[in-house]
Amino acid sequence: MSIRSVTLIATATLAIACSSSYAASTSYPLTIENCGQAVTFEKAPQNAVALGQNSAEIMLLLGLEDRMAGTAFWPNKVLPELADANSKVDLISVEFPSLEAVLSKQPDFVAAMLTTLLGPDSKVAKREDFSELGIPSYLSPSACSTTLDAGDAYGSRDALWSMDLLYKEIEDLSRIFDVADRGQALIEDFKAREAALRAEFADQKGLTFLFWFSSASPADDAYLGGGNGPSGYIADILGGSNAIQTEADWPTLGWEGIMAANPTVFVAAQVDRNRWDLDTAENKIKFLKSDPTVSQMEAVKSGRIVVMSGAAMNPSIRTLYGAEQVAEQLKTLDLP
Repeated sequence: MSIRSVTLIATATLAIACSSSYAASTSYPLTIENCGQAVTFEKAPQNAVALGQNSAEIMLLLGLEDRMAGTAFWPNKVLPELADANSKVDLISVEFPSLEAVLSKQPDFVAAMLTTLLGPDSKVAKREDFSELGIPSYLSPSACSTTLDAGDAYGSRDALWSMDLLYKEIEDLSRIFDVADRGQALIEDFKAREAALRAEFADQKGLTFLFWFSSASPADDAYLGGGNGPSGYIADILGGSNAIQTEADWPTLGWEGIMAANPTVFVAAQVDRNRWDLDTAENKIKFLKSDPTVSQMEAVKSGRIVVMSGAAMNPSIRTLYGAEQVAEQLKTLDLP
């Protein structure tokens, strides 16, 4: 078990011991406002399904594995410190599951991290599909804080995403499951880690980061982290900015445009889903260094390429982990 895991468990234990000063027990029925909808819970869920890695990992961090019926949609492997807990929960699919597969778990609650998993144009289900069956649902505040544009399932942001949306999600889920003390402990842990990173990089100025999630092939446009999304947050927390200044969370761009962006640092995402060859950071780096044109970019020639979990580019708890991951590698680089 990692030092961080031990620290978090100790913090959570202290919070439980002093729960009166942290958060009160939930009184049911509980009604919360979520993405413009009022959702009522008659009791704490006992058979929840988490659609998306973030929803699942929040529940696992809250110690709810015994109340989880299944999970789906995992761009990356679960956090190592959560592996044992996650092994007790059925995996429906690492990709988008079918509605039938979700319902086969007989859920009494469904939480989702993206509108593509639970939204009007979802590949899985609409919220009405569950409400008609009497199953309460929850959509991440990060997902419904975007503006959905025609042809863009993930939406755009007119302001930089922040961890406040994630803290709201943790607070809501901990109240729904009547573990508000654990939720408060988790939020305080994340806030302390975020503050530590900002303090460490407070004097760092002028860096620009390009976050490459994946590409179907070297000839195709690359899926990148947009300027106001979680990738922009990571750049900001490390004293820099996103080289791709778009409001879209997930813009695509050809290599001519990427070279024009001329980032100080390339961030190559490691994606574990095994859909495309360029999902892996290893293959991304191999392309960056071998392509006759791309290899001439200053960031590539200077070896300023770092690796980060692809899950960190989604608005999630993994975003902070990703910022920490990049921060450690920045210390080894010769930065301008």
